[in-house]
Amino acid sequence: MTRVVVVGDLMTDAVARARYALARASDTPAIVTMHGGGSGANIASWLAVEGAEVAFIGRRGADITGRNRDMELMGYGVDARLVMDPERPTGTCVVLVTHKGERTMLSDPGANAALSPEDLPRDLFHSGAHLHLSGYTLINEGSRDAGLAALDMARRGGMSISVDCASSAPLERTGAEPFLEWTNGAKLLFANIDQAKVLTGRDDAEAAAKVLTAWFPQVVIKMTAEGALWFSNGRPDPVHVPAQPVDKIVDGTGAGDAFCAGFLPPWLEGKPPAESLESGCRLAAKAIMHLGARPPF
Repeated sequence: MTRVVVVGDLMTDAVARARYALARASDTPAIVTMHGGGSGANIASWLAVEGAEVAFIGRRGADITGRNRDMELMGYGVDARLVMDPERPTGTCVVLVTHKGERTMLSDPGANAALSPEDLPRDLFHSGAHLHLSGYTLINEGSRDAGLAALDMARRGGMSISVDCASSAPLERTGAEPFLEWTNGAKLLFANIDQAKVLTGRDDAEAAAKVLTAWFPQVVIKMTAEGALWFSNGRPDPVHVPAQPVDKIVDGTGAGDAFCAGFLPPWLEGKPPAESLESGCRLAAKAIMHLGARPPF
């Protein structure tokens, strides 16, 4: 099985689930829980529990939270290559979930913002391995050089490369043109509909995917309840797979990360796109049926 090297963000998610409509300038009863997070670390964790050989490169603070996140990754079976930052804390994301299930995230990248090219272990970048780069690493100005260095090392090492788009709002602030320029050479792009619209200006998933194949040989668009589609610049029509049914939506945090982790192993093995999409949708469905963005232990 191809070894996957994930470069990305490590966070602690503070998930606050409101019981009622938010009372402005007052108190709203909520359930608040703490979980391991960070898109890159989430993908690495889901990959590991699915049986993939995976290494995660990131940065954490010299705090108890960072140590806990490090131990969690090792518990999942991830080869965690974390650099300890002596000054910055481990990143934190406050995930506010309304009583209707809508999510808003407030992120403090902390140590993630200081990831540097020197933090990248050279022994992981070699022919036969695969690099998955979290878009957050490129979008955050402080870690951008590390992301660009990882892409360059992967290209020179003969690795296959996939990239995800992180989140629509910071992607829009960064700009479509720079992001597309930085990720040139990646074989596969993951985006949801909002992110694809930022990059292409197209509302329709299929139309956006076709535009994006001008930069990426293969594109996957995640469409939440409508499933996902894959499109290649060598195929006339996209491949679409519906979402898998779930008994109850508990928490959508990290579902997109789980999808990426489900898609990559069969894709790297050369399986048909529909099989890879089905695997991604299966893992996304599993993710939304429990609290937190990481796999349950």
